[in-house]
Amino acid sequence: MKTSIYETITNQIVAAIEEGAGLYKMPWHRSRQDITNPQNVVTGRSYRGLNIVTLWMIAEAKGFNSGTWATYQQWQEKGAQVRKGEKAASVFFWKNLREGQEEARGTEEHSPAKFVARAYSVFNADQVEGYEAPVVPALSEDERIARAEAFFSAVPAIIQHEGNQACYIPSRDVVRMVPFAQFKSAGGYYSVLGHELTHWSGAKTRLDRDLSGRFGSESYAVEELIAELGAAFLCGRLGLPNDPRTENAPYIASWLKVLKSDARAIFTAATKAQAAADFLAGFSAPTEVE
Repeated sequence: MKTSIYETITNQIVAAIEEGAGLYKMPWHRSRQDITNPQNVVTGRSYRGLNIVTLWMIAEAKGFNSGTWATYQQWQEKGAQVRKGEKAASVFFWKNLREGQEEARGTEEHSPAKFVARAYSVFNADQVEGYEAPVVPALSEDERIARAEAFFSAVPAIIQHEGNQACYIPSRDVVRMVPFAQFKSAGGYYSVLGHELTHWSGAKTRLDRDLSGRFGSESYAVEELIAELGAAFLCGRLGLPNDPRTENAPYIASWLKVLKSDARAIFTAATKAQAAADFLAGFSAPTEVE
């Protein structure tokens, strides 16, 4: 029986989670190489949703240092040639069955009856010859912190810095954060803040993210997965590292259980995480490193 694109990508994600579980390192954690969201060399636009995780994961496994990708034909348009024997990565787009259009979203936000996932093969800049990446001035750590502070300060959430555990409290609609000074790095602070604000975005008065009908008893664990992905997408926008956290430990088994039983679950989680990241980004002027 032919394996669907959903099964192929889900199996890749499951294998990466299992491999990194001992160190709590998930496929969306980025602490080295290119930490921004991957971009297409021709359009300049960032990939979205699960495509981000897929390309990060492959770049990590292959040791690629570039976050730039394109199809074989697109590299040729840029005057570059994919080296013989290089293996492509798969990304997916949503094809509109009624209108014949495609959206490069990498998210499952459409009715299955109207849209279908279509896979494309892309290659990393490290796999081609004849391409010289433009020189982009690197931001200093202070500049990255300033951008992140401006980005998150624009979100109109009530954030209280107290205690020793970060969380979102739905009954009070409050985000509680551990004081900044207690984090080992600024990136760690903003990653956790992005996680909690992703939870905040799902409130009924905002994105109204209710997973109980879709995932039943596993809905809490899936919400944690969405928050993890949302934080990763936000860190990618801002060019911030996103390190593994031991807080993931209680959820890893549940994530694996859900993903192994439902090939579309990771697509749904990534869609909702992308929606949350977009929602939070909508409160500020563009500050992304994309």
